[in-house]
Amino acid sequence: MSSHTLELAATAASLRFGASTSKGSLDDAFHEREDEELPHTHVLTSERVHRRSELARHPPIDSPPAVEPEAIELPVIKEYEHPYGKDASSGVCPTDISFRDDVVFSSQRDDVEIAPKFPSSLTPSVLIDEDTDLTAPAISAAQKAVQARTRMINFAVLCFAIFINGWNDGTTGPLLPRIQSYYGLGFATVSLIFVFNAVGFVVAAVANVYLTDRFGFGKVMLFGSVLQVAAYAMLFPPGPFPLMCAGFSMIGFALALQSAHCNGYVAASKENIPAKIGYLHASYGCGALISPLVATQFSKQSHWSYHYLISAGLYALNSVLLWVVFRGRRQDELKREADDLSPDQDAIQTNKYKQIFTIRAVHALALFSLIYVGTEVTIGGWSVTYVQEKRNGNSNAGYISSGFFAGLMLGRLLLMWLNKKIGERRALFLYALLAIQCEVTVWVVPSLIENAVAVAFVGLLLGPMYPILMNHTTKILPRWLLTGCMGYIAGIGQAGSAVLPFLTGLLASRFGITSLQPFIVSMMSTMIVIWAFIPRARMVPV
Repeated sequence: MSSHTLELAATAASLRFGASTSKGSLDDAFHEREDEELPHTHVLTSERVHRRSELARHPPIDSPPAVEPEAIELPVIKEYEHPYGKDASSGVCPTDISFRDDVVFSSQRDDVEIAPKFPSSLTPSVLIDEDTDLTAPAISAAQKAVQARTRMINFAVLCFAIFINGWNDGTTGPLLPRIQSYYGLGFATVSLIFVFNAVGFVVAAVANVYLTDRFGFGKVMLFGSVLQVAAYAMLFPPGPFPLMCAGFSMIGFALALQSAHCNGYVAASKENIPAKIGYLHASYGCGALISPLVATQFSKQSHWSYHYLISAGLYALNSVLLWVVFRGRRQDELKREADDLSPDQDAIQTNKYKQIFTIRAVHALALFSLIYVGTEVTIGGWSVTYVQEKRNGNSNAGYISSGFFAGLMLGRLLLMWLNKKIGERRALFLYALLAIQCEVTVWVVPSLIENAVAVAFVGLLLGPMYPILMNHTTKILPRWLLTGCMGYIAGIGQAGSAVLPFLTGLLASRFGITSLQPFIVSMMSTMIVIWAFIPRARMVPV
């Protein structure tokens, strides 16, 4: 081995173990000696003592100069601190992307997903989901305003239709003693007007689905309103009692059609269904409040039947409004024009009757509706007679009926917040129990004033029940069957407005009018039992 090689090895050893000599000076000395004296061709593989890092830092003289790569500027990245502490998560995020703390989801403690909120420069111009209609044209602000106005007008017309339905139901109570005395009838015979009214309701409940599929929403509503005008024209001159019964049958048929379609239209709305149903039925209470005030005045006159002339005029106005606003069109067409079409309206159109009648919840809801509406009309209709005979009231006792329907209207407006706070199901149980207590005081306390106040409170507590029933219907029944189901439920309910008052008349003819209060209390108790068996959630496909 040559002296140069030995000298090179000694230099390497001093570089590796020497502490007194600086690293920089040793490297310079090593490379200088290597360049001058080390023959590249005579160095054996076993004698290679250079480290790879040194060779890479000092390339051979013959190698071409390295090309310096082009500099690339990367975005500035800052450390992201998790909103729930440093231990929860750590990571980095671009400076121009912020994070929404309200959409941080975690399936496990160490598995955190963060939903970013992109700046305006990165926000896509169109957000597309699976339900977006890519072929639908864009809607301008002016078009949206027109659609909102159309929805408001449609809803207002329906509220007016329900208002005069309430007017109709509030009329019978104050006029019932006058009808009884005019024709010289007993309790059982005069109650036949309720029976024929029920016949019309039941026929309409069955025929509603066919009529709706055949003619559509607008035409059926208009037909019902015009039929009401014809029925009141029959009642305006006090003809034979059988003619009055026929008129009440027509009224029941027309009333059931309109009630079904008003409820079905509102229940199929795009939004705010509970509030709209509440306002709709508050309109009913308002009509039932005003009607006894007017009917009581007519009951004191010899021409008591002229009250039906006012009713005919109201339904004539209603017919004009229905034609001007709806033009006989179908419900889907009207809702699509007003952008009020619920997304769940696709329907299986075949054999709707079979679909409706095979749903058990429909029959439970219809039975509850029958008891509720029957109890409501029984109180509003027979309380006047009860007060006149048992509390020595005079013809002004008709105002008690107005107090009842005033409470009905206020309950549907003022108790909506309580329904939402404690839940509609619990609220109905609470209202029924309190209403029973108030009705018991009417039964046992022999005071005209106390009875009048208690009846008003009964109306206040019964008021929210029907809107709760209809709103619950939208939650547990298929959307595509809502109009048919509500027609059936409302029709059976309106039949109750005839059946229960008729049973009251039969009981009164056998046991006296005193039987009214225990009968009402038993019906309210039955409502509690039925409501307990109605499903809480949807048991059928949407």
